[in-house]
Amino acid sequence: MDRTRVTRASVMTPAERVMARCDELARISSTEGGIERVYLSPEHARVNRLVAEWMREAGMTTRQDAAGNLIGRAGPAAGEAPALVLGSHLDTVPDAGRYDGIAGVLMAIEVVRALRAEALPFALEVVAFWDEEGTRFGRALLGSSAAAGAWDPGWWELTDAAGTTLREAFLDFGLDPGRIGDAARRPGDLVGYLEAHIEQGPELDEGDEPLAVVSSIASARRFRLDIAGEARHAGGTPYDRRRDALLGAAEIALAVERVCRAEHHIVGTVGELQIHPGAINVVPGDAHLSLDLRGEFDGDRDRVWRVIQNEVAAVTARRGLTWSAREVHEASAVFCDPLLQGVVGEGIRSVVPDRAGEAPTLFSRAGHDGMAFASVTGVGMLFLRNPDGISHHPDEAVSGADVDLGIRALAAAVRARAVA
Repeated sequence: MDRTRVTRASVMTPAERVMARCDELARISSTEGGIERVYLSPEHARVNRLVAEWMREAGMTTRQDAAGNLIGRAGPAAGEAPALVLGSHLDTVPDAGRYDGIAGVLMAIEVVRALRAEALPFALEVVAFWDEEGTRFGRALLGSSAAAGAWDPGWWELTDAAGTTLREAFLDFGLDPGRIGDAARRPGDLVGYLEAHIEQGPELDEGDEPLAVVSSIASARRFRLDIAGEARHAGGTPYDRRRDALLGAAEIALAVERVCRAEHHIVGTVGELQIHPGAINVVPGDAHLSLDLRGEFDGDRDRVWRVIQNEVAAVTARRGLTWSAREVHEASAVFCDPLLQGVVGEGIRSVVPDRAGEAPTLFSRAGHDGMAFASVTGVGMLFLRNPDGISHHPDEAVSGADVDLGIRALAAAVRARAVA
């Protein structure tokens, strides 16, 4: 352990430590000039070692579970008392910001530090989940799914861009695929899960509010759409003979925007588009695009998907194209536990000046590990203001003042849960 670094951290305020450590973790990346940390990578191992040091310095014992998640525990040992779990994730998207997930883990460590001398009726655990984003293997929430006992054996054959299977990556990382079940948590050992997270949108910023209670986490479905046309010579093929897959895909992307703009609390995004053969003098014969569809309620999300399918069918028929869709991810909406919503609200009211009435309440359009973990325990979430609402981008931000409020509000929520 770097004793100079520990000494320097010890004289900081909790919020200063969180901000400084977010900066320190941002330097651990697989890419130069940006931030990218993916599941079961050398960066995963390095970050787990460093954050485990910070957990131990705050008074926790630490372990890595069978899925590679990092867990710190303070208070009675496992089996002697149930645990209230605090946490978030440490993996990132490509070219990421430095606060998405990371701030929540580091704030949780500070809450444990603040409360370690207090008598609580439960242990406190900080869990740093991995692969919330699904960047490497295309499947989100792998770490929290393992912790929830919801591992799908079919996932072992998922591959990354280099062709490495998830099973091979486990072995390379030093994990035993045969022991993945050991990561599963038992409901009787838990009293709930609380997560602090930056809002990945602008509502708090626009309302000049630093913190909010999260009411639910949006449902999501993700698809791969394949559009087939005909590749032909760009100069020799007249327009009435063209079956241009790229133009069909572009029209579909615009239709997604048009359909979702007309809906309340439904967002659809085409984030990826590839064409073949991809030559400057060839009419594109094939196009492949992604669709990320999210909504507050599962039924509304599914209804909009049916509308989009009709739009795709109309576009492709008109342009002489064919299409198919493959679903690659589905997550139902998760509603936060009423008791935990209440204690988070109580925590916010206790620290935000002039907050006499109810704390602001938002639903999360972004997915979180709580979506998986909710199958074993109640979940609650605290949102922090994110200036301009930008996330999954290097300009992602949060202020030290809001982090300070968030730490104190989360600690107050833990105290409120202790007497609830």
